Amino acid sequence: MLSYLFIGANDIDASARFYDAILLPLGYEKEKSDHQHNYALKGLPDNSNGPGAVHVGKPFNGQPASVGNGMMPGFRADSRSQVDPVHAAGIANGGADEGSPGTRAAYTPGFYVAYLRDPVGNKVAVFFDD
Repeated sequence: MLSYLFIGANDIDASARFYDAILLPLGYEKEKSDHQHNYALKGLPDNSNGPGAVHVGKPFNGQPASVGNGMMPGFRADSRSQVDPVHAAGIANGGADEGSPGTRAAYTPGFYVAYLRDPVGNKVAVFFDD
C-alpha cells in the first residue's frame, strides 16, 4: 500500500492552493503547512482505507521542480458527481484542463475520470469507478 506521495513545487502557495482545491473535497485533511520546510501535507482521516499523505514542496535536492513525465497520481472520488466540481476547482486554483470529466472509450464503461495539470505541469487524475 502506498504510504505517501511527494510532489515537487516551485511556488509552494500556488501548488498548495491547487492541491487543497482537489484533495479537500475528496476527504483529505490539511494536517500542517510548514513553510520553513517548504511543504504542505494532507492526509486521509483514516489511513486504513488508502494512502497516507500527499506532500507538496520544493525538491530536496534544491533544484527546480519539473514535470514528472509518466508520473500521474490518481485520486478516487466518492461518486461521478464529485469528479466534475473537483476538476473545476483545480482549474480555478491554478491548474489546467488535460481532459474534461467523462468516460473514455479505452477504459471500462464505469470508469469516470477527469485530468488536470498542476501548477508545475504534473498530470493528475480524479476518478470514480462504478
